[in-house]
Amino acid sequence: MSITTDRIRSGRGSILPPAGAPRDLAMAQLANSVGDGAFIVTSALFFTRVVGLSTAEVGLGLTIAWLVGFLTGVPLGNLADGRGPRGTAVLLALTTAASVASFLFVRSFALFLVAAIVYACSQTGLTAARQALLAGLVTPAERTRIRAFLQSTVNAGLAAGAALGGLALRFDTSTAYLTVFALDALSFLIAARLLHRVPSVAVRLRVKGEPRLAVLHDRPYAVLALLNSIMLLFMPLLSLVTPLWIVSHTDAPDWVVASLLIVNTLGVTFFQVRIARSVRDLRTATRSVRFAGVAMLAACAVFAISAAKMSAWTAAVVLVAAAALLTLGEMKLASGAWEISFGLAPADKQGQYQGFFGTGPAIARMLGPALLTTVVLGWGPIGWIAVGALFLGTSCATGPAVRWAARTRTVSETDHPLQAKESAV
Repeated sequence: MSITTDRIRSGRGSILPPAGAPRDLAMAQLANSVGDGAFIVTSALFFTRVVGLSTAEVGLGLTIAWLVGFLTGVPLGNLADGRGPRGTAVLLALTTAASVASFLFVRSFALFLVAAIVYACSQTGLTAARQALLAGLVTPAERTRIRAFLQSTVNAGLAAGAALGGLALRFDTSTAYLTVFALDALSFLIAARLLHRVPSVAVRLRVKGEPRLAVLHDRPYAVLALLNSIMLLFMPLLSLVTPLWIVSHTDAPDWVVASLLIVNTLGVTFFQVRIARSVRDLRTATRSVRFAGVAMLAACAVFAISAAKMSAWTAAVVLVAAAALLTLGEMKLASGAWEISFGLAPADKQGQYQGFFGTGPAIARMLGPALLTTVVLGWGPIGWIAVGALFLGTSCATGPAVRWAARTRTVSETDHPLQAKESAV
């Protein structure tokens, strides 16, 4: 069952999509994003104070876990294509819940590593399966718009989860941390139930002689995934680089760090859907990504200006303006990237293609912190300009790459898998 344009439009003016499958998908992501927000805020202290690990063990374990998760994204996406995205998404939501629940009981590095690997793989695969499910339930013309609704919902959930995590940090007791992790596990159980409510989509058999993981042979798509990964280096800027920059290179007060995160969270929550309306096809998607590069260059330039001698309040205003520009770039990038990733993926292979394109955040999180802290904190304002130039150059390269990819395949704006009963996972 496809979602009609009339029903989609009925959701205008809300951060939630209209009732039906899009609403269920949004509520599922809202549930687990609340858990994710709490996890992000409390995980470091939970693993050191409750599990009893050293900071080095936590860092090593999570690095290994996300590396394995990065490698399993495409195979798990392929599982969604072959066995059905709804069933796969439900299964991976359940394994995520189980891995989070296991953190409540593990008290050794070996068991922590196993649980962390299951968690990372489940999260990576769940993202790919949900994207494939969205592609199967929503017509191509509306996928980016609905994906924007989901992103707004995710940000709202992350904010709520961060608030819950903040309460745990306030009490700073084992009971508080254990409660937060229990709620995190429960959030994924709720997400699994909501995902089970959405309709199933068709599963198409692989053609004899066709590569099992066709996306690994698709060079134009691989180039686009790489370019997207470079653009996603903006992710550590607000969470890691900017706080260090504010303390070491500006006269702004420390509370500005939280203000920048609030600007980003509220901006995406309330404006992502509106920004995404301008993206309707590959041409407008390319334009959106190019605009993102310009906005990110401008943001980096304003961040560089914040190092100049000025009053604390002036520096705070400058930093907030930079965060607003970066958030605009983030929303324009996301809108274009969603359209590109969906529009250039074969209809029967959305799972593995989304799994491959979705490795971008993992790459950015693995490489971004070391690269950006070296360039920005080491080079100062010139480092910010260099990072901004990288964003602009990469965004401009996206257009030729999209045209190359489009020439190598038939892109149908109306191709839509019919609903059918999925195979059991």
